[in-house]
Amino acid sequence: MVNHIRTFQKVAKKDSSQLRSKKTTKAIKSVAGSALRNRSK
Repeated sequence: MVNHIRTFQKVAKKDSSQLRSKKTTKAIKSVAGSALRNRSK
C-alpha cells in the first residue's frame, strides 16, 4: 500500500502541473483531471 501512495503522489504532481500549463492540450488536461478525480481514497 505504501508504494501505491508514493506512486500516486508522483502522478498527482505531474498531472496537476499539466493542468496548470498553458501549453498542454485540452485532451491531455481531460485525462489528467480524470486521473486525479478517480484516485482511490
